[in-house]
Amino acid sequence: MTFETEQDLKREQNAITVFVNTFKGSFKKLDPHDIDYKVFDKDGVLIAYAEIKGRIRTIHNAYPLPVAARKTVKLVDKRLNPVMIWACEDGIIYGKVDKLKGEIKFARDNSFNDDELMIYYDKQKALKYIRFV
Repeated sequence: MTFETEQDLKREQNAITVFVNTFKGSFKKLDPHDIDYKVFDKDGVLIAYAEIKGRIRTIHNAYPLPVAARKTVKLVDKRLNPVMIWACEDGIIYGKVDKLKGEIKFARDNSFNDDELMIYYDKQKALKYIRFV
């Protein structure tokens, strides 16, 4: 069962498009029960996997960046450059999971309206951003 609305999917597609356009790459949406995307370079070679989380805030006010620990584990299990992307109102924040440092807490995940193990990432050098134009 998926909980993403049409608006969530549009925000997600915009975020991955902005991300891959930075290196003239491409992407492929994966199964709804998998992580979000395969990422390819300009030659069509698989270079990464990406998970996108909506963040209905501006980049400036987005921190700490939340993600369910189970989603991070699923992404890292792919073993090929796991990238986490947060789709904010005015751009994206992204980083390679293996370079990020976060705090793990048992907290409420509003997408499931249930308690879940969550990771929160504060602003750090490993996180980059791209503003929408």
